[in-house]
Amino acid sequence: MIDAWTWPAYVAVLFGTVTFVMFFAPIVVIESRTYGRLSPLRLAGAALFAIYGMALVAYTLLPWPDADWCAAQESPPAQWRPFHSVDDIVGDTAGLSLMARLESAAVLQVVFNVVLFVPWGLYLRRFFGRGLGLTVLSGAAVSVLIEVTQGTGVFGLAGCVYRVADVDDVLTNTTGAAIGALLAPVLLRWMPGRELRRTRREPRPVTRTRRLLGMVVDLAAYTAVAAVVATAYRAYVFYGRGDELPTDSDWGNHAVPSMVAFVLVVLVPAMSGRGASPGQRALWLTPRWPGGAARRSRALVRSLCGLGLYGVLDVISALPPLGDGVTDAAESLTNVVILVAGLAVLFGGPRGLSFRLAGAAVADAREEVAVAR
Repeated sequence: MIDAWTWPAYVAVLFGTVTFVMFFAPIVVIESRTYGRLSPLRLAGAALFAIYGMALVAYTLLPWPDADWCAAQESPPAQWRPFHSVDDIVGDTAGLSLMARLESAAVLQVVFNVVLFVPWGLYLRRFFGRGLGLTVLSGAAVSVLIEVTQGTGVFGLAGCVYRVADVDDVLTNTTGAAIGALLAPVLLRWMPGRELRRTRREPRPVTRTRRLLGMVVDLAAYTAVAAVVATAYRAYVFYGRGDELPTDSDWGNHAVPSMVAFVLVVLVPAMSGRGASPGQRALWLTPRWPGGAARRSRALVRSLCGLGLYGVLDVISALPPLGDGVTDAAESLTNVVILVAGLAVLFGGPRGLSFRLAGAAVADAREEVAVAR
């Protein structure tokens, strides 16, 4: 029994960590724009929430049944009678000592279902800043979704119903969410939240970390836009036209997505406002130009010396007519650009290469006078 309850936790840690890494850039953007700066405690909290979210998925779906199991087993009936767990505990623990009763599967099942949703209440109440009522209702809604998922065999995807949909699980999960919500102000009082919101407009020092995180967001935005365009094209080819999936030599599969990403993530931001990139805007960073005004030519130079150069090389590497030698060289140089740009900031200061070559300083977008060099 203990092994059945603990091994999904290892799955949750693994996939939760992967999920946090995949969504790291959006988390940085949301945290920075919402609270004005990045809090290491909140980033750690976001990582733990990703692991917790994967734990809910693991304990809901695993172990996944195979076709042989579905063929050999009967689907368990749904349990709609409230508080039947009390009768199960009384029946299963009759004649046992107090310690044996506490260690029985019937008792542990109820306790585990309560404990599983205590973090939900803690997170929704303190980390996300939601009210008590909304936290409890959201916990109940998520629990209902879990039971529906289990009662329908993951909406038919599993091939059979292999978990019991139980109304008592909803009651115990909701109880756990309520307990977590009530304890959140005490147990998570160390988690920064509303106090950061009150100072989000105050200027902060421009650090190497902020610049590097801005570069991470830029690269993630470029990659995401190209991936969305490529996925949309592949879906159109496969489902719309009924053709085979395109190869890398197909312009619409690689070259066009890179071009669209270059325009949207590199050129458009460089030609608007002060010419800050999306990642710089997300981290409250902005170029400071001599004389105060941004010249479009300088803004374009600054962009092309950083993410823009990466984008140009990426587009070149995606052009089929240029030949394998040229495209392979361009693809290799994209990695060099990322490495050199990161090292320039890490060892040369927040300005890095792009700001220095364009003759600009980098400053906090919320300040008017102070300039970081």
